[in-house]
Amino acid sequence: MNRKTLVLPAVIGLLAPVLAGCGGPGGGKGGDAIVVGTTDQFVATKDAPAPFDPAFAYDAGAWNVLRQTAQMLMHVPRGGGEPVPDAASKCGFTDTQNESYRCTLRSGLTFADGDAITAEDVKFSIERVLKIKNDNGPVALLSNIDTIETNGDHEIVFHLKTPDATFPYKIATPAAAIVDSDTYPADKLRDGVAADGSGPYTLKTETEGDRVVKAVFTKNPEYKGDLKLQNDKVELRSFTDARSMEKALRDGDISMMTRTLQPEQIKDLSDNPAEGIELVEMPGLEIRYLGFDTDDSTVKSKAVRQALASVVDRGELATKVYPQTAEPLYSLIPNTITGHQNAFFNKYGEPNRPKAAGILGAAGISTPVKLTLHYTSDHYGPATKKEFEVLQEQLNATNLFDVSIKGTEWSKFRDNQKRGQYAVYGMGWFPDFPDADNYVAPFLDKDNFLNSPYVSSEARNKLIPESRRAADRATAAGPFERIQEIVANDVPVLPLWQGKQYVAARDNITGVEWALNSSADLQLWELGRGVS
Repeated sequence: MNRKTLVLPAVIGLLAPVLAGCGGPGGGKGGDAIVVGTTDQFVATKDAPAPFDPAFAYDAGAWNVLRQTAQMLMHVPRGGGEPVPDAASKCGFTDTQNESYRCTLRSGLTFADGDAITAEDVKFSIERVLKIKNDNGPVALLSNIDTIETNGDHEIVFHLKTPDATFPYKIATPAAAIVDSDTYPADKLRDGVAADGSGPYTLKTETEGDRVVKAVFTKNPEYKGDLKLQNDKVELRSFTDARSMEKALRDGDISMMTRTLQPEQIKDLSDNPAEGIELVEMPGLEIRYLGFDTDDSTVKSKAVRQALASVVDRGELATKVYPQTAEPLYSLIPNTITGHQNAFFNKYGEPNRPKAAGILGAAGISTPVKLTLHYTSDHYGPATKKEFEVLQEQLNATNLFDVSIKGTEWSKFRDNQKRGQYAVYGMGWFPDFPDADNYVAPFLDKDNFLNSPYVSSEARNKLIPESRRAADRATAAGPFERIQEIVANDVPVLPLWQGKQYVAARDNITGVEWALNSSADLQLWELGRGVS
């Protein structure tokens, strides 16, 4: 969920922000805390009893909490690039095959309560994620680990099942957060909304019922790592909608608003700047797509999925729903990532009803094909509903499809999707790290993020392993290009658009340009007050 200069020359070039926050002292009504707004919702439910447990958390919002409180062996520098040591003092592959990875811990490393951290704590933390193997969790990022060896208190060696040059980026994610065995059970999730570790901040939450409304991050005096904190306290306040978050910013109740501004807000703040508030555009690697349960009778035939790919008008979708903030996407891999190619455009071209009709006719499929498109009503913002209304209009206008749409709150939507209750559904993806592997493996590999029944043996057994052997990620472009061709032909997912990201902040807040990286990782330690 920003890794690697050598994979992302185009993105790194974009890291100069459009605007940078600057101004005089003061601002915000959060006491000593810099107050940041978000529309991310954090709720402890029966299906999600531990939203901040590293063995469960696998969404951008929860990871953004964990990044402030937990510590990983490695972290990604503020502007992207290759991971550098954080809890570790050094890490690296010890063989030429990228199958053995050794890290040495910093000396004097402790949890926030002062307890010493040893190599056994790292081993416990990662083996815990693998043992719990939660269906919603990030276990797939660590599943290539064969064994973990410790040598004394400070050395950890990861022995991998197969070569994987992307492994350093995976252990820089909260999937590999170091946790204390005194507070995190070895074989089950930690219930509730607590989170602690050895990260830059300690956390206290305020709740209303099961929902977290405020997360207060206070500088951890025990933190020993690579990050340089520009503040002593940050408060993350959760809003139910983007408009109320914007009002709080205009009223001075918060100092910055981040995920997720809506397209009309961005246009308004851009065209009619508010006094004392600046809008900052940042590079973004978010993608949106339609996913398919390829075992469901309505979309089991590849012809139905190919016909959909032939008529969806991505340009109209971006223009009508996400002006200024999205562009059409014709591959799972965004156009700023090495290895990208416009595979869907190459195969299907511009929206073409006769072509779609021909595909369905050749397969003997009667029209109109009746489908329900499912979307989450509260996870990606209110524009999602309009997006699916536009998709519905486009598809029904062809008379080849009879489409209805249905929105469901995220707390139910995600579980329903994983259980195969939706034939067609809309999802978004924020990368764990900006490498083509992280736009391919989560959808096509074993134990994939979508729990998809679709299997491409060529992609899973040949091309993905081949791509991971390339230490120079630019040389992995060949396998990724072939994978994109397979996806365009089989359509297990249908890419729709790639997004930009924005934050808005009071002009006395510094470090805003670094507070959110291209992978949507929130870096609250970069924020400060004063003249930039």
